[in-house]
Amino acid sequence: MTASAPTVTIRAGFIPLLDAAILILAKTQGFAEEEGIDLVLVREHSWANIRDRVALGHFDVAHMLAPMPIAASLGLTPLGGAVITPMCMGLGGNAITVSNAVWHGMTLAGADNSGDPMLMATALRQVVEARKAAGLPRLTFAVVHPYSSHNYELRYWLAAVGIDPRHDIALTVVPPPYMSDALAGGHIDGYCVGEPWNSASVVAGVGHIATTTTAIWRSSPEKVLGMRLDWAERNPEAASALLRAMHRASVWADSPKNAEAIVDLLSSTTYLDVAPSTLMAGLTGRIALGAGQPQLVPEFRYFSRRAATFPWISHGLWFFSQMVRWGQAELTPQTLEIARKSVRPDIYRRALGPLGVALPNASAKVEGTLTMETPVATASGRLFLGPDGFFDGRVFDPDLIEDYVASFEIKGPGPLEG
Repeated sequence: MTASAPTVTIRAGFIPLLDAAILILAKTQGFAEEEGIDLVLVREHSWANIRDRVALGHFDVAHMLAPMPIAASLGLTPLGGAVITPMCMGLGGNAITVSNAVWHGMTLAGADNSGDPMLMATALRQVVEARKAAGLPRLTFAVVHPYSSHNYELRYWLAAVGIDPRHDIALTVVPPPYMSDALAGGHIDGYCVGEPWNSASVVAGVGHIATTTTAIWRSSPEKVLGMRLDWAERNPEAASALLRAMHRASVWADSPKNAEAIVDLLSSTTYLDVAPSTLMAGLTGRIALGAGQPQLVPEFRYFSRRAATFPWISHGLWFFSQMVRWGQAELTPQTLEIARKSVRPDIYRRALGPLGVALPNASAKVEGTLTMETPVATASGRLFLGPDGFFDGRVFDPDLIEDYVASFEIKGPGPLEG
C-alpha cells in the first residue's frame, strides 16, 4: 500500500510501557498514514488520566489496561461511559518485583531464580507469616490501577497459596513509571507492573523479579486498544483502518530483526525514556531476574504470534470474574451481558478478515486447558494458540462464572489504597 494524505485524525493516549509498542509503531513506521490516518499520540503517566481523558472525549482511543473498558462500561469508574475492546495489544509482558530485603527473606524460605510462581509464592507466604508472628507491619505491594490485570493476577497468585490480599498484605496504587522509585524509597515492598519497570529496579539494584504473569497465567492478555463506543459507531471505517495499521505494526514488532530499531525508538524521551539495554530485556524476554546474567523467560511476550491481538471474550470475562470475586462488581445477567459486549471480536474480524489474516472461528474458549502450542480452526490460513494454563491448575469456563467464583476460598471486598 502506498502512502496517501491522511483523511481522518485519531487522537490516542498511551502510558510509557513496552506494551504500547504497536500503537507507537503504527504511527512511526507509517502504517497509520498508509491507512489514511493522522495518528496523534499523547503520552500520559497514570492510568487514571487515560481513563478520564477517554471518558471526556480528549482521546478517541487509548492504550488501556485490559479490564478498564469493562469497568468503564459497567459504570465502575468515576466518569463512566461505554468503552470497548476491538483489539488486544499483545500477550504477556508483566512481572512481580520485590525489594531486596523481601527477596532475601524469600531465599531463606527456598526461593531461587527459576521464576516458578508456586515456589515464589510459597516462599513469600513464609515471609508474610514470619512478619505477622514478629508483630511487624504488613508488606505493601503496589499495582497500577484497581481495574488492572496486575491487580487481579497479583491477588490470584497470592491467594492461591493462602496469602489473603485483603488482610495479610497492604495493596496500593502507583503509576508504572514511579514503581522503581517507590521501591527504592521504601514506600512499597513489591509491585506488579509491565516492562521496562521491573527491569528498571533490577538495573538500579533495588529489587528482584520474583516471577512473571505469563508464568501465573500462560498466554495471558495485558493491554488492549480501548475505544469509546460512540466514536466507534460514528467512525467504523476509521476504526477498521486503525486496526489494520496496528495489525501490521504487531507483525513488524514480532520480527527479531526489528528489535534494535524498536528499542532505539521507544527508549527515546518522546516515548519511554529509559536505557535501551533495560528495554531490550523485556522485548526479547532475556531478563535478569536479579544480580547476575540475564536468562530467557519463555513466552514472556508476543505482539502478533499466537493470536496475540485477537480480543477473546473469555479473556474479558475472566477479568470480570475477578471483579466479582473481589467485590468490585455484582454478577447479574445485566452485568454479565455488559462485560461480554465490551469485548468486540466482530470489529476485529471486520477489519482484518478481508486481509486474509488467520482468525479463530470461535470468539471465546475455556481458559486453562491448552498444555502445548495447539492449532485451531480458522476460515483461512494456519493459526496456533499457545499454552494457556493457570499455575495452580484451575480452569475457567466463561459459561460457569458463578461456579468459578464460588470455588475460591479467599474472596470478597478488601481495601486498595490510592
